[in-house]
Amino acid sequence: MKIRVKILLVVLPLVMVAVVMVGASSYLLASAAVNRLAVDFLNFMAEEVRNYADGQWNLLVDNNVTGDPLMENAAKLAVENFARGILRSDTQAIFALDQEGTVDMKVGPGSLSPEERNALMVYGAESRREFTSIRMEGIVRVAYTISFTPFSWQLFITEERSRFYGTVEQIFRTTLYILIGTLIAGTFILFIMAQYVTKPMEALVSAMWKIIESNNLNETVAVYYNDEVGQLSETFNLMLKTLASAYDQVKQYAFDAAVAQKREMKIRNVFQLYVPKDVIEAVFVNPEQMLIGNNREIAVLFSDIRSFTTISELMAPDELVNSLNRYFSIMVNVIMDREGVVDKYIGDAIMAIFGAPVTHTNDALASVLAGLEMMERLDDFNEAQKGFGAPEFRIGIGINYGIVTVGNIGCDKKMNYTVIGDSVNLASRLEGLTKKYHEAVLFSEGVYEKIAQDLPCRIIDRVAVKGKTQGVPIFTSRLKLSDDEKVAWQYHSDAAEWYYKREFQKALSGFQRVLSILPDDTGALRFTDRCNYYITNPPPDDWDGVEVMTEK
Repeated sequence: MKIRVKILLVVLPLVMVAVVMVGASSYLLASAAVNRLAVDFLNFMAEEVRNYADGQWNLLVDNNVTGDPLMENAAKLAVENFARGILRSDTQAIFALDQEGTVDMKVGPGSLSPEERNALMVYGAESRREFTSIRMEGIVRVAYTISFTPFSWQLFITEERSRFYGTVEQIFRTTLYILIGTLIAGTFILFIMAQYVTKPMEALVSAMWKIIESNNLNETVAVYYNDEVGQLSETFNLMLKTLASAYDQVKQYAFDAAVAQKREMKIRNVFQLYVPKDVIEAVFVNPEQMLIGNNREIAVLFSDIRSFTTISELMAPDELVNSLNRYFSIMVNVIMDREGVVDKYIGDAIMAIFGAPVTHTNDALASVLAGLEMMERLDDFNEAQKGFGAPEFRIGIGINYGIVTVGNIGCDKKMNYTVIGDSVNLASRLEGLTKKYHEAVLFSEGVYEKIAQDLPCRIIDRVAVKGKTQGVPIFTSRLKLSDDEKVAWQYHSDAAEWYYKREFQKALSGFQRVLSILPDDTGALRFTDRCNYYITNPPPDDWDGVEVMTEK
């Protein structure tokens, strides 16, 4: 936006505000004066009509004929004649509405439509006394209304609004004409003045654009006047000299910055293969905090290829590497799709975390879904393995959810973003137990509590893993169950409750029902054997159902 336009936008509103304020004040003062005049005039007429009506009513009372319709009509006719006599213009109208909204008396021009009568009935219902505006035949009128109880009337003394406010509206129109004229004249004068003031500045801008387009810092800007604009031109010329001397240095800085930025991007891209992107961003933003860890609840997932030594002996090294790369690619994609982070590869094993460095809505659920989807994708991988004539992979997955220490752990020479703690160890132990329990996925009670409402789960056992004396429940899950599995899993859950309550006969019956539906269910077979044993060999009183594991 040019300066001359800005000058117009600044000055013209000031002029407009002044004219509008003068016109508005005149209009408001005139409106107030006319309003008082109208109220006083119509109120006077209303009081006269009501006083006369009071006199007629008193005559009826004095003569004891208040119940005579003929005499009351005569009194109303007298009031109507009186009202007609006090009219002062051919636009005035006086009328009275009864309680049903019927016009019981009227003098003067105009008539009320049904809609207009309905709008006025509220005055009769509330017996108002006030100055207001009404409509008759679509014409706006000012009115003073007053009630007269003996006849059940609501009197309206009215006059066309234009009779009172015509002069005020003329003031408004005159003010509007003055405003329009002021705007036209002011715009023309201001435009001429603005052009005169801004002409030197336009010459300065034109010269500056020429320097920019030619990229020649040795040119100068002409100084036209010895004023502020002239001082600006001289200052600009001094700046050009300084920029010209520093131009080569600026180019060198820009080149160095571009090289550094490309180097940084290469470093980021390389390290994202080893460290989560969020961790890299945190290191660049606050490198002094890179060695500080923190405790938080996350899900830890371990997966391991079973009998990998045997598999490696059956395959050539290059085939083994190709198979492992395809396997890791599939499994890592599943983990990352569930917003997990691959912490590390431990030989053929994968350690992944869910909830660090970024915490999500339900990381425990995401970890289990990732584990179950890894098993589904393993089937596709093994189909490809068959096509290559290579051995199939079998894996076990252990998951735990709990408090761990997470952060960049190491020293300034070498560090690793990882997690440590008992919760990590338990996840690793659970992965090892998948072989013993013939379950692809096992997880802890901490995971179960987070996902029980979202996925079908069942308890597998209570175990004390190697290095621990206290037992923990372990569970497994499926993405979905068949109708038979749903029934069998419910039987299994009920039977497990009886088992841990030492009700072995009832538990045995429940597990046998599971086997009647799923004859090869390893969990039910295991518990059935235990129930048979404990029925004949009851456990000691301090038995808590925990199986102590001496192996991983």
